[in-house]
Amino acid sequence: MQQGGGSDKEVTWEDQQNINKFGRLNNRLHELEDEIKIAKETNDNLEDASNELILTDEEVVRFQIGEVFAHVPRDEVETRIEQMKEVTSKNMETLDEEKESVVAQMAKLKKILYGKFGDSINLEEN
Repeated sequence: MQQGGGSDKEVTWEDQQNINKFGRLNNRLHELEDEIKIAKETNDNLEDASNELILTDEEVVRFQIGEVFAHVPRDEVETRIEQMKEVTSKNMETLDEEKESVVAQMAKLKKILYGKFGDSINLEEN
């Protein structure tokens, strides 16, 4: 007797592997979205710092290195901020590329799993 509109489809080992892979990819997608959000916030903060540096008249500014503030020449701070922005931008590009790859893999798995199980499986988030 069937309950809840289930299906008579048998779940094979390969199907279970696809379901597990989808779950892992879904978790990675959420991690990537969090990492991208943090990278964007960092990039925005660096942009704000760069703008504030432009407005200052001082030749020596306080720059945080680790947990300590050091007095560093303004030109060196500008250079460091630009380098940090480049690193953050490259990191965001890498994360975006990985996210696209994960989404594409998830789409393939959805097609396979929905093709076999139809409405018996729910791969959408609520």
